Amino acid sequence: MAGWHIEGEYMETCNCDFLCPCITTNLTATPTEGDCKAAIAMKILKGEKDGVSLDGLSFIVLLHAPSAMSEGNIKVGLIVDENASDAQTAAIGDIATGAAGGPMEALGPLVGEVAGVEKRPISFVSEGDKISVTAGELVQQEVEAVNSALPNGGPIKIDNVPHPVTTTLALARATKSKFNAFGVEWDDSTGSRNGHFAPFAWSA
Repeated sequence: MAGWHIEGEYMETCNCDFLCPCITTNLTATPTEGDCKAAIAMKILKGEKDGVSLDGLSFIVLLHAPSAMSEGNIKVGLIVDENASDAQTAAIGDIATGAAGGPMEALGPLVGEVAGVEKRPISFVSEGDKISVTAGELVQQEVEAVNSALPNGGPIKIDNVPHPVTTTLALARATKSKFNAFGVEWDDSTGSRNGHFAPFAWSA
């Protein structure tokens, strides 16, 4: 039986131009500005680990890769919802770092530093084509879907991608991308930067 399972909503912004070169080159391209700064936000709608309920909690993985992602030496830090108990924080930490197995475990060999854990009030709001996430003064980000002109509409998606969250990503533009934590700092609101969102389901 699986030791844990979480499912919910994901969104991400980074400092690369739209569309992120990592996705189109299987993580081997040099990021737009030479390094990658990204905030991966997850809202858990339903989940548990070893009997600890994680329903309704959110977390953000902040990362910095000094060059192409595939070259490693990535710094990661974790921001957890301030409402999480010690047991819930530990469970989310194990999941988000890959220590408990699952999708993030594959990134383990590329991580050079785990910078720590911060707790903040996290807001994750979906409103139509827009998703916004804040974590106190540490993270403010917003994406807007890039919709298809086909009759059925909906966001344009890219499939079969090597992304730890999910293999199908909805494309979006980051209308706000600002974060400053663990020595990773970025601030942009030009609307020309990269964003994604998707439902997710993880287990191990």
